[in-house]
Amino acid sequence: MDDTETRLVIGIGNPDRGDDGAGIAAARLLAAAAIPGVRVMEHSGEAAGLIELWQTTPACVVYMIDALVSGAPSGTIKRFAAHLQPLPAGLSGGSTHLLGIAQAVELARVLECLPSQLIVFGIEGTRFDFQSSLSEAVAAAVQQVAAQVQSEVLEPEAAQ
Repeated sequence: MDDTETRLVIGIGNPDRGDDGAGIAAARLLAAAAIPGVRVMEHSGEAAGLIELWQTTPACVVYMIDALVSGAPSGTIKRFAAHLQPLPAGLSGGSTHLLGIAQAVELARVLECLPSQLIVFGIEGTRFDFQSSLSEAVAAAVQQVAAQVQSEVLEPEAAQ
């Protein structure tokens, strides 16, 4: 499998800040699954670093998983095809990144360096205290998102 067939999964967040670790937890589950053709990375979510990562790690599809705060119930999962349209304006990361992934996506769109396919999974979080663990609802959602991403990379036509 060449780089153009590789799927890149980026788990975003800080595992030491409760639900902000949702993306990292999902990425670790996917890494443990060792899916052929899938490269899994962890990232803080800093915008310039994400854009650089997208440019230096060739992949036909990039999946990003992060905690979010949108007012939905804890553990709610949202999926966005960010390569097709901007992430919702009211969507804010519940994390510690100064500029979140929505800003990274839009900056990359303006600079014309957005991945050709960029899927963003957001998991609604409520607990972001330092040295807290994932809330029960978010921990369950992490399992669901990992399973959904695995399903999509194994059967790409099912995700269309």
